[in-house]
Amino acid sequence: MNMNKGEFVEALADRLEVPRAQAERALAGVLELLSEQLVKGEKVTFTGFGSFEVSKRAARTGRNPQTGEAIKIAASKVPKFSAGATLKNAVNEAAD
Repeated sequence: MNMNKGEFVEALADRLEVPRAQAERALAGVLELLSEQLVKGEKVTFTGFGSFEVSKRAARTGRNPQTGEAIKIAASKVPKFSAGATLKNAVNEAAD
């Protein structure tokens, strides 16, 4: 089962015992702040949970899957998440 943003906000509101609108503003604030830090090139770490950072992807040559023609793929920056030990352990224990 997948959880969408609306379901996440609803669960957050229940967990915090606050109105849904307040939980939605809190989540929006966290995501906005996280995005701002990544745009600045900063790494954001939540000890045990994981870290978010920007990774640089070098320019490379790829292939058009329809024609097989070689194409140039420009260098880019991509957001990256690395799970922390506590989160990894929780996921692995839940899988057992």
